[in-house]
Amino acid sequence: MNYRHAFHAGNFADVLKHVVLALVVRHLNGKDKPWGYLDTHAGVGIYDLAGDEAGRTGEWRNGVGRLSGVTLGEASEAVLAPWRETLASLKSEGETLYPGSPEIVRRLARSEDRLRLCEKHPRDAAALAAVMRRDKRVKVVEIDGWAALNGWLPPRERRGLVLIDPPFEETGELTRMAEAFLAAHKVWPTGIFALWRPIKSKAENAAFLRTLAGSGVSKLLNVELLAREPGDPKMLAGSGLVLANPPWTLAEELAAGLPNIAHALSQGPGARAVVEPLSAQ
Repeated sequence: MNYRHAFHAGNFADVLKHVVLALVVRHLNGKDKPWGYLDTHAGVGIYDLAGDEAGRTGEWRNGVGRLSGVTLGEASEAVLAPWRETLASLKSEGETLYPGSPEIVRRLARSEDRLRLCEKHPRDAAALAAVMRRDKRVKVVEIDGWAALNGWLPPRERRGLVLIDPPFEETGELTRMAEAFLAAHKVWPTGIFALWRPIKSKAENAAFLRTLAGSGVSKLLNVELLAREPGDPKMLAGSGLVLANPPWTLAEELAAGLPNIAHALSQGPGARAVVEPLSAQ
């Protein structure tokens, strides 16, 4: 289930992850108290959609490309608004640039908020550090994000968000993510966690959700955006996020806004949005 991100930047799977991430940050900004953000697999921060990797696949055309210049209705645009804000602010620096998760959060963060970004690969960590070098709110660490989870939680702010977004270069990453999340949740049970995954296999996706639903953790929300019906285990059909302790109106907002977004990103039969509780809310 290899998912090397530079080749897929801005695709329909990114759209779900980044739209929901930006919306959660907007909710965090609704309170005066500062928040902390931990990104376990941060990547390089900014991607050039005209670059070699993204240009080779052209996947962004069926993701961010389809939503550019399109208005989808009030509920969908309310969901898309914080994400669109980050795209617009970055466009002034380059027409073909696309923000990854750390850059989206950085652009929405306030002066009192704090970001800690983990990246294991030396070259990517150096690139990320260069992007973030002038922002004192941000700390980039060359470290395996799996190792950072328990050691860095809870943040000193006592509120905030953890994004767990591994590259899925190894088998068993879904199992590892579930186990890592459950351990981290014990350390910080009140934090917001977002667990992102690609969806290819129906069976593998269902098994992951059963594990979390049966874990005893409360306030879990499953959100999925499928561009097509899952079938071929080698083909990306969609992506999903499981959120722990989601902002209290998030499910309602996504249920109203995501269906039109899924329709706009459809690549075949079975395209749809899923917003469902996995445990008592």
